[in-house]
Amino acid sequence: MIQRIQSLYLLLAAAAGTATWFLNLWKAKLSNSTESYFNAQSSYLVFVVYMIIVLLALICIFLYKNRKLQFRLTVVNILLSVGAITLQYFKVQDHANALVASGVSIISATYLPGAFLPVLILIFLYLAARGIYKDEKLIKSLDRLR
Repeated sequence: MIQRIQSLYLLLAAAAGTATWFLNLWKAKLSNSTESYFNAQSSYLVFVVYMIIVLLALICIFLYKNRKLQFRLTVVNILLSVGAITLQYFKVQDHANALVASGVSIISATYLPGAFLPVLILIFLYLAARGIYKDEKLIKSLDRLR
């Protein structure tokens, strides 16, 4: 249900995850005056992990009648998001090492703004989990009063 704030947080997390599919995450200027980019589509594993994060966030939006399952899946998605951030870092390092191994030296390398979207995903998922937990506590307290 879109009226609940945690549904909006889950939708924002899914939107940020979708944006990571298309935005460049890392850029390196090489010694042969070219630039090399890394994005989620550069690594099949990174792309699949972000796809799972987006799908899980979208599924959680429609589980509003089963708050316990929604909360559990959101926590799993938070853990998956932490893993995605770690995986992204290591894949960028592998990409940089592959460039150096090919005989081209890296003059400068920088993370682009798209690389920080996974941190936003993590924040939005945390806020959604907190909202789901508050709803569950409210429903339990109302059941106690009946």
